[in-house]
Amino acid sequence: MATARAVAAAAAALAAVVLVALLAPAVRGVDRSEFPPGFLFGAATSAYQIEGAYLEDGKGLCNWDVFTHTHSGGVMDGRTGDVADDHYHRYMGDLEILQSLGVNAYRFSISWARVLPRGRVGGVNAGGVAFYNRLIDALLQKGIQPFVTLNHFDMPRELEVRYGGWLDAGIREEYEHYPDVCFGAFGDRVRLWTTFNEPNLLVKFQYMLGAYPPSRCSPPFGSCGSGDSRREPYAAAHNIIMSHAAAVRAYRDKYQATQGGSVGIVAAMKWYEPLTNSTDDILAARRAQAFETDWFLEPIFLGDYPGAMREILGSDLPTFTAEEKALLLRYKADFIGLNHYTAIYARDCLRSPCNLGSYEGNAFVSATGERDDGVKIGGDTALAGFFDVPEAIELAIQYVNGRYKGTPVYITENGYSQWSDASREELINDVRRKNYLQGYITYLSKAVRNGANVRGYFVWTLLDNFEWAFGYRLKYGLYHVDFDTQERTPRMSARWYQGFLTARTSQRDEAAQARRADS
Repeated sequence: MATARAVAAAAAALAAVVLVALLAPAVRGVDRSEFPPGFLFGAATSAYQIEGAYLEDGKGLCNWDVFTHTHSGGVMDGRTGDVADDHYHRYMGDLEILQSLGVNAYRFSISWARVLPRGRVGGVNAGGVAFYNRLIDALLQKGIQPFVTLNHFDMPRELEVRYGGWLDAGIREEYEHYPDVCFGAFGDRVRLWTTFNEPNLLVKFQYMLGAYPPSRCSPPFGSCGSGDSRREPYAAAHNIIMSHAAAVRAYRDKYQATQGGSVGIVAAMKWYEPLTNSTDDILAARRAQAFETDWFLEPIFLGDYPGAMREILGSDLPTFTAEEKALLLRYKADFIGLNHYTAIYARDCLRSPCNLGSYEGNAFVSATGERDDGVKIGGDTALAGFFDVPEAIELAIQYVNGRYKGTPVYITENGYSQWSDASREELINDVRRKNYLQGYITYLSKAVRNGANVRGYFVWTLLDNFEWAFGYRLKYGLYHVDFDTQERTPRMSARWYQGFLTARTSQRDEAAQARRADS
């Protein structure tokens, strides 16, 4: 019996070592020690997607509150963010999860409608300010740095009605007031701010494709009943760019000297590879990048829109006044956040027939994950058009470092999607997500070794949440969430990320433990 128990114990120990070996980043060539001591590693979320409590403690309605209640067909599962992850009530438990992972930063967003329910006219909501004060203080007590996004797709519904969202220039004054309130309320403890999350993606989904509120579009991109897909995305973008500059001005002139923080902006960034070696496809890949990332970053850092956009769009692309250019060039962002998930092939559509009613159609580009010979650019994920191409993260960072020299970069989102109808086993033992994160962090480490100016990395996302038009069908979380019980369950990817960040025991120590257990 004793021998049997010894054999069983040895087998269990060996199984544990095998599991650790599978999860240990050192085995696959990436280690936390490869990054500078001050490098930020964290997880990211956003207010509407996790908070819930949509009408509590003085919060006003936001655009997504109304959209999800009145356009159920606009969300894949017909659900809302009324409760979501109930983070508003469960934030302390969620911060315990964060701390257990070993992160040193947490990227979250503030709900504009929770702080200023009606914009400038309604005053500051003390209940909303108190919630974010509690959240920030709790993070700091746990040694986790807040990395705060001011606008992550949501705005007070009243402002959407009044200004058509970002269409009317009057929204600029509304937005300028909002960051000023937040800098004053939270800036004594927050050192890293971003003005907007993915505005380059947002305005396309709002005003070109019509999938996000206020849901405006026109053919060939869609039939929303109102809107002009050839003009409105660029008008909205222009107002966002100038709102960003006004927020940077407010921080730099009023707060930065005493608070010592910095302000950036987050752009969505796919990496575009030419579908073929033809000159047309090579130019298409460059053009796609101009219409994707440089659309916002060139005005913010260089003072004007990319030439490729002006050439194609003509008068549909707004023109910066001399005063606007001066403001942009004087108040450049302190850093750039990149939400990077994938690479994709770009096919030219200027000289070849294509369906132009797609995400890249405004650039006369067709994006595809597969070459004509059947070779895919990378492994599939749940989300169409998103592939596992880890080397692309280094290429994206190199591109931005080279184009916007001297400006630090943070990878503000990077993650892997699953569908909710996968088996429980697949959802929890998410080997593909673990491998995806491992691969991208490995190439991030390579970029650091090669001298890239990159200072942080955030996984999207901490918890399964409300994924906009996909509702709760699409899963990105390190933690699985049962939305009936709100139970959080760590996935294999969470345990891998925790092991990478904490690196409590080296592979050699694990082997020594195994030998002792076997003797």
